[in-house]
Amino acid sequence: LFYLKEYDDANVILNSLREGYNIIVIDIKILRKKDPIELKRAISKIKKTADALEGTIAGFGDSTVIVTPSFARIEKDVRKVKEERKSFEEF
Repeated sequence: LFYLKEYDDANVILNSLREGYNIIVIDIKILRKKDPIELKRAISKIKKTADALEGTIAGFGDSTVIVTPSFARIEKDVRKVKEERKSFEEF
């Protein structure tokens, strides 16, 4: 779990993401209240790195962002997941 309190905190998150072994949960509450523009810049920077590493990024609620490296995916389409579960249960 990481706390994004200022823009420079994104660098610590990026270093952890580049290691390739961590699923990262980021609490963005503090920076969102403090400076929404800096938050947008930091998330954009994290997203670019996640995309370059073939990872995924998704918001969860108003104050949490989850970032995964390439070995894990965040499924954003709930209907698709439910359909896959049904077909898996048929086996």
